Order: sequence, then C-alpha cells, then structure tokens
Amino acid sequence: MPKEYKNEYQPLLAKATKDRRRPKLPNKSLLLAVCAAGIGGTFQYGYNISVINAPTAYVQDFINQTWSERYQTQISDDGLTLLWSTIVSIFTLGGLIGALIGGTLSVRVGRKGTLLTNNIFALLAALLMGLSYPTGLFELLIIGRFISGLNAGIAICVQPLYLGEIAPTSLRGAMGMGTSIFITGGIFTGQVIGLRELLGKEEYWPILLSTTCIPAFLQLLILPWFPESPRYLLIDKGDEEGCKKALKQLHGIADCDSAQEDIEKERNSLSGLQAKKPWELFADRSLRWQVLTIMVLNAAQQLNGINAIYFYAGYVFKQSGIPSDKIPYATVGTGACECITALTCGMLIDRLGRKVLIMGGYTLMAICCVLFTLTLTFQEASPVVPYLSMVCVFAFILSFGLGPGGVTNILTTELFTQNSRPAAYMLAGSVNWSSFFFIGLVFPFIVLGLKQYCFLVFLVICCLVIIYIFLVVPETKNKTFLEIQNEFQSSKKRQIGCSDGAGTILLSTSI
Repeated sequence: MPKEYKNEYQPLLAKATKDRRRPKLPNKSLLLAVCAAGIGGTFQYGYNISVINAPTAYVQDFINQTWSERYQTQISDDGLTLLWSTIVSIFTLGGLIGALIGGTLSVRVGRKGTLLTNNIFALLAALLMGLSYPTGLFELLIIGRFISGLNAGIAICVQPLYLGEIAPTSLRGAMGMGTSIFITGGIFTGQVIGLRELLGKEEYWPILLSTTCIPAFLQLLILPWFPESPRYLLIDKGDEEGCKKALKQLHGIADCDSAQEDIEKERNSLSGLQAKKPWELFADRSLRWQVLTIMVLNAAQQLNGINAIYFYAGYVFKQSGIPSDKIPYATVGTGACECITALTCGMLIDRLGRKVLIMGGYTLMAICCVLFTLTLTFQEASPVVPYLSMVCVFAFILSFGLGPGGVTNILTTELFTQNSRPAAYMLAGSVNWSSFFFIGLVFPFIVLGLKQYCFLVFLVICCLVIIYIFLVVPETKNKTFLEIQNEFQSSKKRQIGCSDGAGTILLSTSI
C-alpha cells in the first residue's frame, strides 16, 4: 500500500480499534452464560462458607447425642470441639485438592465440561450431609464437607477461567466480576436461609446443609444451553467452526469476527506450545513476575484482615447494644454489604481499571485497620465509640469488596495466555486455599497474643501489597492477553539477570 494511503487510513484504523474496545452493554446471552456458570460455581463456595454457621449448636448437640447412644458416655468438651472443628475446616482441605485438579480437568474436558461435571460433587455432598441425621452418622458430615470443599475448589479455579475467556476485551472486567458477585451472593443467601424464620430451626438443620443440591440442579439445567469457551475451542481443540458459533451466540454477529481475529493471533503466537503444568511456570523465566504477582495477591486476599473483621463483628455488634438474638440479622447486613460492593465494582472496573480499584481497596483497608484498632482500644471511652467500631466493620468489608475481593481473580485470568492460564489458576487456588487454612489455624493465637492490636499486622500486609502493586502490576484494562504479556516481558526493570535473552516476547500484529 502506498505510504500516503497508509497515512490516510491510519486514523480510521485506530478509530475502529478504539471503538471495538469501548465498553458496550453485554449481549443478553453472555449475561445469562455468566449467571449459569456462577450459580453452580462460586455461589457454592460462598454458600458453603456461611451456611455452616447457623446450625452450629444443633450439630454439636447431634454429635453429643450420637456419641452417647453409640458409646454410652458423654463426649468430652475437647473431643466435641475437635469434631466440630474438623467438620468446619476439612472444607478447606477439600478446596485445596479441588484447586489442584481443577486446572487439569479444564484442559481435558473443557471449561464448561468441568463446571458441569463438578456438580456431581455438590449433589453427593448434599446427599451425605442430609443423611447424617437419619442414619445417626456424624462422620457423613465430615465426608460431605470435604466433598463440598472439592466442589468449591474446582469452581473457584475454573469459573473465572471460563468467564474471562467468553467475555469480549472491553467487558472482561465486568464479566469477570461475576466470580466475586456470586461468592458474595452465596454468602448472603446462606446467611438468610440460616435465619430462624426459614431453615434456622433445630429440626431443619439436615435440610439446611443439603440445600447445596439446588444450585447444582439449576446449573445442570441451564449451562448446557450455552457454548464452551471460544478460546478453548479454537486454541486447544482447533475447532474454528465451533469457536465462530460460540462467539456469535456470546458476542453477537457484529463483533464475532474481530473477537475471532484476536483469538487467532494468540493461537498463532502459541503454535506448537503445549498446556503448561504448574511447576513449569516456575521454570519459565518469562513468566516469573506474573507468577509472583498472583501468589502475592492470592495470599494477601486471605491474609489482609477480612477474616479478623468477621471474627470481631459479633463482639462489635453486641457492644453497640444489639441484642444477642438480633446479631444474626446484623450479620446478614454484612453479607448484603459485600454483595452491593461486588456489584459496584463490576460497574466500575472497566471504567477506572483494575490497578486503581485494587490499590484503592487496599488503601482504604489500611486506613480502616488503624481506625478499628483505635476504636477497639478506646471502646469504653464514650458511648459513641462502639458505633464507630461498627462503621469500621462495614467500611472494611466495603473496601475489600471494592478491590481485593473482585479484582484478584480477574488479574489471574489476564496476566497469562491460553497455554499457561489453567496452570496459573491451579497455583493461585493452591496459594489461596493454603492461606485460608493458615489464617484459620494461626488467627486464634494472634488474637490471644495481640488482641485488638492484631489489626496492625494486617495494616503492614496491606501496605506492602499496595507498594508491590504500584511497582510491578500493569494496568490491564482494554488490553488483549498478548498485549498484557508483552508489557510484562518488555519492561526493563523486570529484565534484570536476563541478558541471555531468555523468554521470547509474544508479538501481536496491530490492526
């Protein structure tokens, strides 16, 4: 093409690219696909975390009664505490194992196929927990919770993968927030269903724990109507016709050609490369900063103090004058608060960007750590202070949902290309679940030793994460996966020690 013509058409080409990436309203089919993936995916994770709290006393009574009938003696307080702790915490062990196998399953049977298969675990867990009372076997609760953890671990690994791959570039953030929205929706639903007016009475606790089958049935009915990830179809399976059909359904006829072109560029750049294993990510020097980033962000997501806030919430509500029998309703308020924030983040993320939101969230959380430490320290100084503590609880939850709660999973999707993304989710999930288990194990000792000053530890963690994000993590808004990959690899400050030229930069042909 002559130079003068090329110069003449350059603005038009730039405008076309800009228009393609400008945020639009999502296709109705795309929204429904997000809902279908979420209802049996990360919704189960949130639901299983919160639903176990309501029947605590009733399950402990059941264990005591079963033990007495079986062994003609009362179980010791330590034994009862150990069994109850096992029922609660084995969910984490199941989640860790689920995260380790989720990435492999997503490569072998596809993203959609893995989500559908995962419902087998949810249905089996619901059956076992529902049968525990009529059979008099509290061991079924332990097995059921472990299998629920498997289900949650696979879901939180594969659902963000699916959502990130079916969404157009301009809506990837908003659609990826579906993961966080359904987690918070599950937590809130579990809190509401566990109220005494619904299934929170003693005679209903087996039904309450077996309600995890409902989201599983819904997903099995709805998700088959939607396509597999177009990226998986084209890059992993080489199915061009299936990819085009999926893009037409998810993006609409007008946008499917440009979306397929982006996927084909990524396929060409990855030609001849096989899907990586998690340990291979550490050996690839071109991915070392991405790997470090997801490890830091996923560990910080559990170690930033959000669990401590929920631990202190009941005490703060009680100090504020809320009667003990009304505290569950205040707790439902925290769940509603998380839901609202996740929805707000979903509307802002493709406008403000990922880096602004996650740094802003951690900054606000750091401020809340300072204020909450002060209000807990001077709790008796004035009748107003307990109410200020309550404000800090809700402010911290809002700050978490605005940034770390939602953006972390999206960044895990965006920092990797197709051949390394499943392995990245396995690694991220393992770090996340391990950190979840670690904070559950050591937090009681931290509180015992530091009391309200434990929030100073979380303040330090939040500040360190802010510095890391500012220095290392690029803005990924409206960028293709290849552009993000190239930005990491071309940054001079991340090339120290790479004078041998290790790591090939993936090139994206400009349109």
